Amino acid sequence: MTGSLLTLNAGSSSIKVALFDATGDGDAPLPAARWSGQADGLGAGLKARLRVRDAEGQTLHDTPLEGAQASHQGALAALLDWHAKQSGGRRIAAVGHRIVHGGADFVAPVRIDAAVLDALAQLEPLAPLHQPHNLAGVRAAMAAFDGVPQVACFDTAFHAVQPEINRRFALPRALHDAGVRRYGFHGLSYESIVAQFAGIAPELAQRRVIVAHLGNGASMCAIAQGRSVATTMTFSPLDGLTMGTRCGHIDAAVVLYLMRSQGMSADRVEALLFRESGLLGISGVSSDMRVLEASAEPAAAEAIGHFAEQVVQHMGSLAAALRGVDAIVFTGGIGENGAALRERILEDCEWLGVNVDAAANSGGAARLTTAESPVSAWVLRTDEEAVIARHTARVLQAAG
Repeated sequence: MTGSLLTLNAGSSSIKVALFDATGDGDAPLPAARWSGQADGLGAGLKARLRVRDAEGQTLHDTPLEGAQASHQGALAALLDWHAKQSGGRRIAAVGHRIVHGGADFVAPVRIDAAVLDALAQLEPLAPLHQPHNLAGVRAAMAAFDGVPQVACFDTAFHAVQPEINRRFALPRALHDAGVRRYGFHGLSYESIVAQFAGIAPELAQRRVIVAHLGNGASMCAIAQGRSVATTMTFSPLDGLTMGTRCGHIDAAVVLYLMRSQGMSADRVEALLFRESGLLGISGVSSDMRVLEASAEPAAAEAIGHFAEQVVQHMGSLAAALRGVDAIVFTGGIGENGAALRERILEDCEWLGVNVDAAANSGGAARLTTAESPVSAWVLRTDEEAVIARHTARVLQAAG
């Protein structure tokens, strides 16, 4: 396989694109991108910007996105336009896509055709903040790179190996068989952390690890021997932790109350829970943790406290699922960059056996705990794009 692999990761408030060499070796360690671009701050009144960096982290392109470009479609068009001007005639051999929801049928990466695209579109109601953007990216890439293989890589697939008891709701079996089950998300991120952690601490990586992917979308995962055991997101990316605009875990009876007593339609409830709640809903200020940390509003502090408390409580739940914990890993935009929040969470996890090293945590070290700490804590930068590139190479390799 020659040429380049392009990866496309369209999230709820960002789009990431990266270019990899198509080496043909899908079994190699996680590859390094030749360049990576990110458009973030999309939607929700945020300030949108497009940045592109090379493999050494040097800035190649940095510009604000305004007007139509501040949307997901506009930002994607700007990224593809920048790539077209820089490609120098280098052929794109394939495009790999992050697809948030694979449902019950897609538990491994797959080459996309019309039937696959149609099946994935049927899952849009389960991930309304993500799936439509994911599939819009697929369609845009198909139009931009006619005839080039497109490969879907699923966030849900990593969790398909969970024990069956952790994938069930306490609902009639017929509903589970019809697809109403716990799927789990952020699987590509967790797969990236498993691979990286194995390179840093191979013995520890095979033990009981809790990974906290904290960002605008946030979840946590209990992992044993590199395999998912339990996770905080379930049927959709709404459940679990407090998020930027998503409510996280909520009593299902609240939905019934809103519809019966407040007269809300299903569409209105969906908008409320997915787009108007979480950090934004509690604070009334912003969905951006950085803005909240800089705010003097008491409600902003309350929103941060709610976020941190939910992480701590779910840490205990996942430790129980693992019957103990040996290591904690932070990742995601907030997890990687929020040193003060990490310290707050780790101090509240002292009962688990965590002894935080404040200097290491604030100083950019990978390990955040003392040498004597019974449970170690780490911070690693997730690389979903590298996982997508590796999966895409494997699919092409298998196809011959």
